[in-house]
Amino acid sequence: PSLPTPPPPLQVLATSFDPYLGGRDFDDVLVDYFCTDFHARYHKLDVRSRPRSLLRLYQECEKLKKLMSANSTDIPINIECFVDEIDVSGRMNRAHFEELCAPLLSRVEKPLKEIMEQANLKMDDVCSVEIVGGATRIPSIKERILHFFGKEVRTTLNADEAVARGCALQCAMLSPAFKVRDFSVTDAVPYPISLRWTSEVEDNEGHCEVFGRGHAIPFSKVLTFYRKHPFQLQAAYSDPASLPFPNPNIGSYVVQSVCARPDGDSAKVKVKVRVNGHGIFGVSGASLVDKTPVPDNAAGNAGNAGNAGNESQEAGSSVPMETELSSAAAAAAAAAAANAQGAEAGSSKEESEMQTDADEGAQLPESPGSEAAGEAKEASGEAGSGAPDTKKQRVKVRNVELPVESHLVWELTREQLHCFVENEGKMIMQDRLEKERIDAKNAVEEFVYEYREKICGVYEKFVGDQDRAKLSELLERTEEWLYEEGEDQPKQSYLDKLAELKKLGAPIQDRFRENEDRPRAFDELGRLVQQYSKVVEAFKSGDEKYEHLAREEVARVEGALAEAQAWLNDAMNQQAKRSLHQQPAVTVAEIHSKRKELESACKPVVTKPKPKPEPEAPPKAETSTPPPQAQPQPQAQPQAQPQASNPEQNGPANGHEASGGQQQQQQGGGGAKGKAPPGQAGAEGSSPGQPHNGETRGPATRMDLD
Repeated sequence: PSLPTPPPPLQVLATSFDPYLGGRDFDDVLVDYFCTDFHARYHKLDVRSRPRSLLRLYQECEKLKKLMSANSTDIPINIECFVDEIDVSGRMNRAHFEELCAPLLSRVEKPLKEIMEQANLKMDDVCSVEIVGGATRIPSIKERILHFFGKEVRTTLNADEAVARGCALQCAMLSPAFKVRDFSVTDAVPYPISLRWTSEVEDNEGHCEVFGRGHAIPFSKVLTFYRKHPFQLQAAYSDPASLPFPNPNIGSYVVQSVCARPDGDSAKVKVKVRVNGHGIFGVSGASLVDKTPVPDNAAGNAGNAGNAGNESQEAGSSVPMETELSSAAAAAAAAAAANAQGAEAGSSKEESEMQTDADEGAQLPESPGSEAAGEAKEASGEAGSGAPDTKKQRVKVRNVELPVESHLVWELTREQLHCFVENEGKMIMQDRLEKERIDAKNAVEEFVYEYREKICGVYEKFVGDQDRAKLSELLERTEEWLYEEGEDQPKQSYLDKLAELKKLGAPIQDRFRENEDRPRAFDELGRLVQQYSKVVEAFKSGDEKYEHLAREEVARVEGALAEAQAWLNDAMNQQAKRSLHQQPAVTVAEIHSKRKELESACKPVVTKPKPKPEPEAPPKAETSTPPPQAQPQPQAQPQAQPQASNPEQNGPANGHEASGGQQQQQQGGGGAKGKAPPGQAGAEGSSPGQPHNGETRGPATRMDLD
């Protein structure tokens, strides 16, 4: 079978957004409206001064917004005990909501226009429009998107979970612990990125936009500088006005260990910059290009061959890549490099000039060939500049890695990182303690509501009048404490209050459960006594199933049964004399313990298996002496045995004839009986000297030969 076709890669052509517009802004519109409305209708009620009340209003407004997406009629909003036990209410419909949100809705089309301009697309180029996000369910937003594109919007994806699912899938593709189907994603740069540097010759500042808006990422570029000393690069976002944060600077990068060439000219330095798949810019490395001419003759080749090992060892630490380009290879590489838009110029240009080895318009990842293209061109130029009669020279190119020191604006120091991790741990612990405190408070409140209802319901028969009055008073005091001074108490205060409540309420609950489970426990013990009593009766009646049991063991079982039956009768009588609100005479745990005690005393005896019967001696086999078989004898002389001429008296002449007749009868079946010779007519196919029907039969005629 053919391999499955990989999915087509995803390419982001352009991005545009309004970072200050979202679903929460529509919630703010509703909250502002109802705060003003409640302030006017409920005695100048100030909702914003109460954080807890304001949070409840946000929750109700979010629910109201979702309901208005599906209903155009008036929808009420009711909040009980909103502020100072004041109940508030209001109404809102979709038309009024859209009027309030008109300034927000007017900002929806601006990102749509920008993205069409960035991608250079026409309306006819758009095949379909898919919307995700909870706020896209607002009908007015759908209408504006439909009006802009002139196409029905699609909602085939889960609007609430699409982004979260995409993040989870991207994490799985990046993680080595998961194996998922390969899916290529080429993203786009949302904000343009620029580099600035200072020239050594002229006292001015160079500037270049390395990655423009919408540039494909992940992507790398190689920039070429001519320097004699270490230099600094400053990276920043080119359009600060479009950023959602005030500081546009990314960081500074210092390329160190740069020195001039032996002839005093500026050295060629290549700096590799990259924007990774996460959209993070950085200088991934820098290298100094060292070119050494090598004569191309026999002596030179021999010398190079002799020193090749030493050169490779010396370059092991500082020269990670070493290439040698001949004139022919350099010419071929130069032809390939001529197509690059950022091809390098000669070394005679000014030191302030910066060149790129990657085409900004090419939406392709970096390749090793692009980095060596400029080197090949320069090598070919140097090799071709000489006269035809001069000796051919080869250029040995070495890339020496240079250290790069980064100073990022948003980078955290190790101390800051440890401090943040520690603070996060403290907040997690604080959240856990707060959750435990709230759970303890809820447990007290739940106990109050539960027992207030049950002491007059299912627990009514299991609590006396005095205990009911005492518990009711305690429940009432606890409820008042919860909503006054117990509103914000530590966890231990709630635990102590719950223990005080359980001291009175737990016995009532135990009596209720005992009354529910006690009849079933009595029945189980009674059935067990009857079961073993039947076994004892069967043993006494001589049932062979239990005849292997010893009388002493059965007597112990009978005594245990009598004792258990007496205990059961006494416990049932004592419990019958007590009322339901009194402590039980016997608990379910005691009944179960008695049942286990009886079972451990009787079960090993009753279930004792019968002993296996002894194996009988095998009967002795009867042995019989087989008759002597006729031995083949030599042919007798006719004159020596005249009495053997009668076949009826003498029978077969020898054993071979007898056995031959037997074989004939076995092969011929029943028909061989009538065809037997006269001398074998009475034998019925059996040969002399062989058993017939389990009996030993002798020969018909015995002859003794001298």
